[in-house]
Amino acid sequence: MSELTLTVMRLGFLAVLWLFVIMAVQVIRSDLFGTRVTQRGSRREAGRPQPAGRQAPPQQRQQPAQGRQRRNAPTKLVVTEGTLTGTTVALQGQTITLGRAHDSTIVLDDDYASSRHARIYPDRDGQWIVEDLGSTNGTYLDRSRLTTPTPIAPGAPIRIGKTVIELRK
Repeated sequence: MSELTLTVMRLGFLAVLWLFVIMAVQVIRSDLFGTRVTQRGSRREAGRPQPAGRQAPPQQRQQPAQGRQRRNAPTKLVVTEGTLTGTTVALQGQTITLGRAHDSTIVLDDDYASSRHARIYPDRDGQWIVEDLGSTNGTYLDRSRLTTPTPIAPGAPIRIGKTVIELRK
C-alpha cells in the first residue's frame, strides 16, 4: 500500500473513533441529567385575551365541538399525583399523548415512563379511550394493566409510573 492510502485510512479510523467517543458522552450525559423539559408558551397564551384588532394565530383558535357532547362527559384531564400534580388539560376532542418525548401533550419526567407511553382519545360516541403504546412498564387503569384500548370512566385513576391522571367534569 502507498503511504497516502495508509495515512487516509488512519485519519478515517481516527475520525470514526472520535465520533464514537462523542456519541458515548452524549448518551451518558442524557442518562445522568435526564430529558430536557421545555415550556410551551403557545398553550399558556391560548387562554389569554388578544389585544383589540389582533386575532389569534390559526392553531390557537378554538374550533367548535363536532357532534354533541354527552351530558356527563368529562371536560378536563387532571394530574393528581406525580411531579406535575395540579396540571389540567382541557378535553376538546383532540388526542392527548403522554410520555417523556418533548412533543407529547403531557411531558412526563418520570423514570418509569416511556418516550411514547400512552394516548387518550375520544371515540365516535364521545367516550374517552386510553391506550398503552407498547410501553415498557405499562399503563394501569384502576389497578389493572391495559392490554387493549379501554374506555375511561370519569374519576378512574390512570397510572403511568409515579404519575396518576384522572378525567373530571
